Amino acid sequence: MRSKLFVPGGRPELFAKALAGPADALSFDLEDSVPADAKARARDDVAAFVASPAMRRAAKLAIVRVNAPGSAWFEDDLRAVMVPGLALLNVPKLESADAVRAVVAAVERIESSGGHEAPAGLLVNVETPRGLEQAAAMAAAHPRVAGLQLGLADLFEPHGIDRGDAAAVHAAMFAVKMAAAVAGVFAVDAAFAAIDDADGYRAEARMSRRLGFIGKSCIHPRQVALANEVFAPSPEEVAYARRVVAAATEAARAGHGAFSLEGRMIDLPFVKRAEALLASLG
Repeated sequence: MRSKLFVPGGRPELFAKALAGPADALSFDLEDSVPADAKARARDDVAAFVASPAMRRAAKLAIVRVNAPGSAWFEDDLRAVMVPGLALLNVPKLESADAVRAVVAAVERIESSGGHEAPAGLLVNVETPRGLEQAAAMAAAHPRVAGLQLGLADLFEPHGIDRGDAAAVHAAMFAVKMAAAVAGVFAVDAAFAAIDDADGYRAEARMSRRLGFIGKSCIHPRQVALANEVFAPSPEEVAYARRVVAAATEAARAGHGAFSLEGRMIDLPFVKRAEALLASLG
């Protein structure tokens, strides 16, 4: 999931266009982009499109960001969007493992009522100071948690933190990646509001890739190509990973757990990284 494109749930005329584009994942938004008086219609439109033959045939992940637990729309969102084809249920404003487990309980209540298909997993937003503090606990709260998604606007803006401070961005990214690593789930990077600032988007994306994030959110189609470019392994990286795996195989045959390759000492953590990169190629 190099690129995850947010699609406003209240704009059904954009759904097919987004599906035809190059984003790896489509994240249909029922939260911030949809006003209160349009949420019921948006919910129905999104559910119908996610379950449509076109969406299910596409080689894309279908994600729906529902309204926050405790809101007037949360339960109705769940009942509507738990349809065949939904890959990830994106849940905002969570701040504890108990809150994650409460979402799971709500999902299971709907499942037990019949007629609903369970989502493949939960994508938990980390977008508040308390959420950042509890990120590792949330990642490990339940097997349904597939990944953590960083939300820098919500995390920074209310508290006067400068998004232009690379050290602050790095600190938040590192914390979320380490929290995801505790539970063995993925981390996906935040959206970037400056649509015309390709260099700024690229810089954040490169930072998050160096920190082990799998991809970055996009709020405009023009950002998708940037994310795909940054998070695609280069031919040199792929070739080196293949050399590492091949050398590790030879070393294992010789009974060695560590070996030297091109002037560098290689052991199991480096082999695992190379294997993961090659596995990501499909």
